[in-house]
Amino acid sequence: MSIAKYMHITHHQTPEFIDTRGAITKVLDDGKTAIKSILYITSKAGAIRSNHYHKKDAHFCFIISGKMEWHEKPAEGGEEVETAVLGPGDMVYTPPMMIHAAKALEDSVFLAFATESRNQDEYEADTIRVKLLDS
Repeated sequence: MSIAKYMHITHHQTPEFIDTRGAITKVLDDGKTAIKSILYITSKAGAIRSNHYHKKDAHFCFIISGKMEWHEKPAEGGEEVETAVLGPGDMVYTPPMMIHAAKALEDSVFLAFATESRNQDEYEADTIRVKLLDS
């Protein structure tokens, strides 16, 4: 694993506010991202997710539980694949035109905050399937 050139990861997000009622953690608060869909995704250990890129969509994936190995490389002009292992409290941002794939190292749950609608027709028109990881 090398130093990230294009992978944007926020590790171990921790609560900003804690009192007797519980805690509040800012998962995403960049003041500029317009989220159009949020997906709750479960993955069994060994499952491969994604293996594609989006022409317009960008998304943040926030790991709730488990452990996932995330892989990315630019759709154009990049041959080197960056890899990171993500666990609970970690979030990765994937911009448009970035090939991405994930392998669940354990049973895992994550949220995907997407900038485009996940209406199936629109999603398919924006998604280019590529085999970055083999099952």
